[in-house]
Amino acid sequence: MIYRSRAPLRIGLAGGGTDVSPYSDLYGGAILNATISLFANASIEPIEENAIIVQALDRHEEQRFEWNNELPINGKLDLLKGVYNRIQRDYGVPLTGFRLSTYVDAPAGSGLGTSSTLVVAVIGAFYEMLRLPLGEYDIAHYAYDIERSDLQLAGGKQDQYAATFGGVNFMEFYEGDRVIVNPLRIRQQYLNELENNLVLYFTSTSRESAEIIKEQVKNVNQKNERSIEAMHQLKEQAKMMKEALLKGRLHEFGEILDFGFEQKRRMAANISNSSIEEIYYAAKKAGATGGKISGAGGGGFMIFYCPGNCRYKVIETLEKFGGQTRPYQFTKSGLNTWTI
Repeated sequence: MIYRSRAPLRIGLAGGGTDVSPYSDLYGGAILNATISLFANASIEPIEENAIIVQALDRHEEQRFEWNNELPINGKLDLLKGVYNRIQRDYGVPLTGFRLSTYVDAPAGSGLGTSSTLVVAVIGAFYEMLRLPLGEYDIAHYAYDIERSDLQLAGGKQDQYAATFGGVNFMEFYEGDRVIVNPLRIRQQYLNELENNLVLYFTSTSRESAEIIKEQVKNVNQKNERSIEAMHQLKEQAKMMKEALLKGRLHEFGEILDFGFEQKRRMAANISNSSIEEIYYAAKKAGATGGKISGAGGGGFMIFYCPGNCRYKVIETLEKFGGQTRPYQFTKSGLNTWTI
């Protein structure tokens, strides 16, 4: 038998960064995001030898160990090994050899929540194999706790919940790691128009989000008024965009994105840079009414809202910068698991 799972990556539409502690603990955070048809995939295949093999097929990385209750966390495939270690500790994995294989449709550091979505997918494969008693909120929080507590990786909370629940969600974040996921019932014609007008562009650069997030955390701890006020405004942006989307006021979408782009740059120094700014303003000159850097910033994917038929001129302009636009569709479902 092979136990499989897949979880969708997400586009952060508004409120990004307000899901990061301590801001969310002190003030409460709010984010609007949507999952797309790019996925993190995981498979567990029992093998006859007494070994554990972990491999990232997209990165051509593999590690092999004799069967053990705990695998070493040493900077190589730590997300995969971290999930195994935690599940072994909490639930116990049968004493049998297996191969854990993963594949992600976007590179690490691209701003689409790849790392957290991968953790959710790996949990999903073990969930399927062991029939774990976990609901959606349980899986999402479990993934968050493995990343933040076990592996000590800096980051927010939205990605794990987006990957697990799927769809378009307005999420609220409070102290004590309390998260409320509000699925939005959006008319299909509004989603179709948003999908048509929202261009997803990969800058062909990846970035290490941890350093940007650490600066953001530092700004909150040191009560940097400029940074905190920017986060307040981004939280309001999420509410504005939720209302515009629910009511079909898509003509406001670009302006709301543009407002968020200006606020996001005030959160931390490395969120934007001269290359990103050049791309952003070239897209606006070509007809986009707004856009944003996906994820923590610094590189990776960007999105642009292109009303009417200007998406084609915007895409033509973006391609001159050496990156590439990626086709996608919005997805309604989150984590899926199955056995073959």
